[in-house]
Amino acid sequence: MKKLLTFMLLMTAFYANAHFQVLMPNTDVATQQNRNIKFDMLFTHPFEQGPVMEMVKPKAVDVYHDGKKENLMGTIKQTKLSGKTAWNFTYQMKKPGDHIFVVTPDYYFEPAEATFIQHITKTVVNGFGMEAGWDTPVGLKAEIVPLTRPYGLYKGNVFTGKVLYKGKPVSGAEVEVEFYNAGSKIKAPTDTHITQVVKADSNGVFTYAMPFVGWWGFAALIEDDVKIKKAGKQYPVELGALIWVKTYGDK
Repeated sequence: MKKLLTFMLLMTAFYANAHFQVLMPNTDVATQQNRNIKFDMLFTHPFEQGPVMEMVKPKAVDVYHDGKKENLMGTIKQTKLSGKTAWNFTYQMKKPGDHIFVVTPDYYFEPAEATFIQHITKTVVNGFGMEAGWDTPVGLKAEIVPLTRPYGLYKGNVFTGKVLYKGKPVSGAEVEVEFYNAGSKIKAPTDTHITQVVKADSNGVFTYAMPFVGWWGFAALIEDDVKIKKAGKQYPVELGALIWVKTYGDK
């Protein structure tokens, strides 16, 4: 019985699915009629719709537009989801062009992996139809630069991105992909279907075709060059470069 329990625990750990930092607006295209964009920030397993992990106050929340960076930390508000801390904010779009929103969360310690996790996450929202800036790196330590315009997408479209770490392409980067399965409408045939995995080429470029309507998270996972001390022991840091994009079409 003890051996069986140990085996079940090992298998549960083996099939543990990916953590994703979520930065999700209520739209990816701002219009004159819909210029107040609300963002939700949480740390969770998006396909499984939980569990929601505790998210302490982010280190930074910023928006990049037309070569300028604006600090949005003064606008964020704490909320609760499934009894865990999450955050949100509202941004009023005033100028045309692409706005790149970024959350830099604090470190999250995952005991099962003996690792600290920090997923620097961005989402692009277009302003008033002027398409300029969506493919511009903003200088994050780790980021995915879209090579496909990251808005105005249909289900079945492919998304192509380039993984950068300290401004340089990450050859062979592993990219985890998950669908934000709102309402748990999509049922995974097996546990391996929950988190999709693609590998970047030698230039850090990857491509994935999105089969469902809704939000998709792409997370390129990189072992950072820093370690964090906890209870007298040094632990590695999993640095994630994340981006969220939305697809449209028939449900």
